[in-house]
Amino acid sequence: MNIQYSDALVIGGGLAGLRAAIEVAKSGQSVTLLSICPVKRSHSAAVQGGMQASLGNGAKGEGDNEDLHFADTVKGSDWGCDQEVARMFAQTAPKAVRELAAWGVPWTRVTKGPRTVVINAQKTVIEEKAEAHGLINARDFGGTKKWRTCYIADATGHCMLYGVANEAIKHQVKIIDRMEAVRIIHDGKKCLGVIARDLTNGQLIAYIARGTMIATGGYGRIYKQTTNAVICEGTGAAIALETGLCRLSNMEAVQFHPTPIVPSGILLTEGCRGDGGILRDVDGYRFMPDYEPEKKELASRDVVSRRMMEHIRKGKGVKSPYGDHLWLDISILGRAHVEKNLRDVQDICKTFNGIDPADEGPKGWAPVLPMQHYSMGGIRTKPTGESQWLNGLFACGEAACWDMHGFNRLGGNSCAETVVAGMIIGDYFANYCKNNGEIIDTDLVKNFLSKEYQYLKSLVDKEGKHSVFEIKNRMKEIMWDKVAIFRTGEGLKEAVDELEKLYKDSLDVKVHCKELDCANPELEEAYRVPRMLKVALCVAYGALLRTESRGAHYREDYPKRDDLNWMKRTNTYWVEGETLPRVEYEDLDIMKMEIPPAFRGYGAKGNIIENPLSEKRQAEVDAIREKMEAEGKSRYEIQDALMPYELQAKFKKPNQRIGVDYE
Repeated sequence: MNIQYSDALVIGGGLAGLRAAIEVAKSGQSVTLLSICPVKRSHSAAVQGGMQASLGNGAKGEGDNEDLHFADTVKGSDWGCDQEVARMFAQTAPKAVRELAAWGVPWTRVTKGPRTVVINAQKTVIEEKAEAHGLINARDFGGTKKWRTCYIADATGHCMLYGVANEAIKHQVKIIDRMEAVRIIHDGKKCLGVIARDLTNGQLIAYIARGTMIATGGYGRIYKQTTNAVICEGTGAAIALETGLCRLSNMEAVQFHPTPIVPSGILLTEGCRGDGGILRDVDGYRFMPDYEPEKKELASRDVVSRRMMEHIRKGKGVKSPYGDHLWLDISILGRAHVEKNLRDVQDICKTFNGIDPADEGPKGWAPVLPMQHYSMGGIRTKPTGESQWLNGLFACGEAACWDMHGFNRLGGNSCAETVVAGMIIGDYFANYCKNNGEIIDTDLVKNFLSKEYQYLKSLVDKEGKHSVFEIKNRMKEIMWDKVAIFRTGEGLKEAVDELEKLYKDSLDVKVHCKELDCANPELEEAYRVPRMLKVALCVAYGALLRTESRGAHYREDYPKRDDLNWMKRTNTYWVEGETLPRVEYEDLDIMKMEIPPAFRGYGAKGNIIENPLSEKRQAEVDAIREKMEAEGKSRYEIQDALMPYELQAKFKKPNQRIGVDYE
């Protein structure tokens, strides 16, 4: 029996897990981090465009602050987020990006004087102030009032990941890669650690800690068309679901990105459109201004994705062997800009499609089509990052539903969330681990190890009737055909029924390689696919029951956002032995919101079933604001009167900006 002990255990080696591990290590505690792949190859490296933080350094970011970032985040979420968490995030983001700079992350910087940018397909000259020279720059992204997305050309995630990973090594975080968590050890009340499987030799190891954090990323690979890496299968969230205690929240909220390249599905960053690139149809016509005259290509991702698919439905797609697509044109930015700020995009286009996007005219247009990109849903947690149902289990980043994004996230906010949540939740996690040590029941751990070994042995011994690979591929097709950008009750019901049958079939598969004590990819699929199907069922079943459209969840048979009946967070949990998740709901309290539900500012107008509490709360907010502004109160005092929120003092302190200092 192999048992390893540490103060804190982190599952997942991306930005969120690494940043949280650093926060614990800085407190003097021992940290073990398990990763399914080498941490510098984690999916966080795929981030291209940048991370949002309201620095307000550049000319187009002037006047930005936490209030504007918070408002953009709430509207972007289609009023599905936890507004207190959104406040925590917006307040801490500037500190996070500056901390990364101190760790050696080479942010693109402001250069004083005139520079040419493309805005609304027109070249424009903006003047950068001398006092901003050398400060962190920002580009435009969808759904924001200001240029707020800090970036490093289009290699932001790669550079951030190396900087954070190096810092983790500096703080002696014990990183063990090619190690997969396969079961959470718990006593029904408290998480004690995990059973992990060494992917190189098949050995099972129990990792025991005072606190455990899951930061394993999203579940995009349950879809046929996705920008996610092959490791993003949602199994971190699934093992939490399999405790029978933890809830997965808002799983039906799945984001589709407008510009993955066809056919590989590799993402072309939102920075392409943020920098001024445009979308064109089969005729070379720029169609987005017809649908979204104000925000155009820079409406939120859910809106742009739907508009693109709507345009294709009208017969304006480009025919190809891989289906219809549209064009992304960044050639209008000029070769110098592409080769300086969008180098990775250029390399992807050359490598996978044989085109140079800097070439002028149709020759350089990149074929794009919306695909699954991000998981707003995940393991439900308190604002501290801890599960409400299993003490000592924390979650962070895309694996969690903290709930900062609600039903749609803004571009750049997830990249920011990894390090911001890593800071905030990592600090709460460190304090928990420091104050919650207790004697572990070794017999309990032994039982979990024995049970897991017997389960894996049963998989290789079974002479099942089904192929796990055929089941997996069919699941992906169902999710793409029936639980994607446009959803209907009929299609969702069919999806749930088919997925439930696939789940039953997945319990009776044949594994041809019978070896346990070695690398056995077929065995890995045999225990992962049933978990992926559980996640897929949480998505499809939650979508079927939610009879409204909100953010990225769009029901063609219920096209309106229904604030009267659906100001609710979906919580799904799984009872052992059952073949469907159970669903319960958590109300969102309009009367506690700083910004009550209203029109988002983009997307179709009038598509809301109003809740009378919104008008009532808005009147309260307006009265408080008007009174306090007349009294000369600061924006911080006004904000606190509207919606107090908890945040560690070191993160809540004011942020410095040029021109306003610590206003």
